[in-house]
Amino acid sequence: MKEPLDLIIRDGSVVLSNDIRQMDIGISNGRIVQLAKGLTTPAKKTISASGMIVMPGMIDAHVHLNEPGLGAWEGFASGSAALAAGGCTTYIDMPLNGIPPTVTVAALEQKLAAAQGKSVVDYALWGGLVPGHLDDLRALDEAGVIGFKAFMSSPGDPSEDAFREVDDATLLAGMKIIAELGHILALHAESEPIVAALTKEKLAEGAISAADYTASRPVRAELEAVNRALLFAEQTGCALHFVHISSAVAVQTIADAKQRGVNVTLETCPHYLVLTDHDLELIGPAAKCAPPLRSQSEQEQLWAMLAAGHIDMIASDHSPCPSELKQSDNYFTAWGGIAGAQNSLELMIDEGYTKRGVPLPVLSRMLSFAPASRFGLSDTKGEIRIGADADLVMVQLDAPYTLEEQHLYHRHKHNPYIGRKFGCRVMATWSRGNMVYEVKSGIAEPFAGQWLSGAPACAKQEV
Repeated sequence: MKEPLDLIIRDGSVVLSNDIRQMDIGISNGRIVQLAKGLTTPAKKTISASGMIVMPGMIDAHVHLNEPGLGAWEGFASGSAALAAGGCTTYIDMPLNGIPPTVTVAALEQKLAAAQGKSVVDYALWGGLVPGHLDDLRALDEAGVIGFKAFMSSPGDPSEDAFREVDDATLLAGMKIIAELGHILALHAESEPIVAALTKEKLAEGAISAADYTASRPVRAELEAVNRALLFAEQTGCALHFVHISSAVAVQTIADAKQRGVNVTLETCPHYLVLTDHDLELIGPAAKCAPPLRSQSEQEQLWAMLAAGHIDMIASDHSPCPSELKQSDNYFTAWGGIAGAQNSLELMIDEGYTKRGVPLPVLSRMLSFAPASRFGLSDTKGEIRIGADADLVMVQLDAPYTLEEQHLYHRHKHNPYIGRKFGCRVMATWSRGNMVYEVKSGIAEPFAGQWLSGAPACAKQEV
């Protein structure tokens, strides 16, 4: 008699790399071991996915969970719960917005201690490239960071022990070291001189509205930083990943660099694809981010770039804070970050697939396979195939609901999508074959997410 499987998920419309097939998924010891229609192997448990789509769990390469030191802002427990409820099964936590920032091995160890036993799903960690810590890059690499992150504009925290932006000398020197390590550098690309000068002008005029804030961070600030970083990449051979790109012209510039042989990828975020600068004015600071939301015209051009295959991946840039930091009429002093960890996959299916006809395998590639491939996780994650981790999300396409505060699992319940009607809904999420979220019962315990340490293979470009 055959050894029974741990779980069979039956009759779902399974999103594979290039197509969708109605089939069963057999799971044992946390891995996918069978994929076929009408599996006859006995199983300890069977779940029907009839009428549902089953996708690889999202891999969110850009979240800020703010530990150690700022767990009251978010924390691994609440942040990972929100991610799991949104169909995310792996995330990569950024090195800033925690105290201390992850720019030394000691700080990395503090973050790992904070995460131990607190994460619902698997996670990896970014290290930081900041002035004064070039000598820490190699040690962080050996300690297991997935890659490095740098800011080309001010991160906005004035405290002495906070994460700092890089000057050109630090950026160039750091890229040389990261290239030697075979790792990857993620960049927040906005020109600090441009942003600082425009911000100074606006504040001198007493201009503090949503439109004033947006005007202080124009597309040209993003484009100048992108071009400068690409020049440095060509000089050093450093693999680059641009985070939260917000403009089509920047996407095209990066695509052109790829054609020249530069090892570079980019992400955009759901908020740039579903919200505009007009929404910032309507919603208020809950929709403030950097780079800022763009015009409707810019958004349509971004969708065109996505359709043309020039956007590699989608990430949330979940950047939470206590709600009182969002309650200001001054858009320059209100906290800049969108708390969207729970909504990325539903937004992309709803807006991308249902409304715009982007095929589900294409969306799945941007949400799951591309980040897994780029950041060295594709041996076991990022797609539904024999041997992969059973990291899965079950979505009902015809399940309209209106998002309310009570649905949100992240700590502070401000969110630009509250009141938005979604056409689809995440019904369940599995991490390594264990159901970690179910729409009726919520988040399951114990929290068993595992740390995924990095390796130099992260610099692969084939996404």
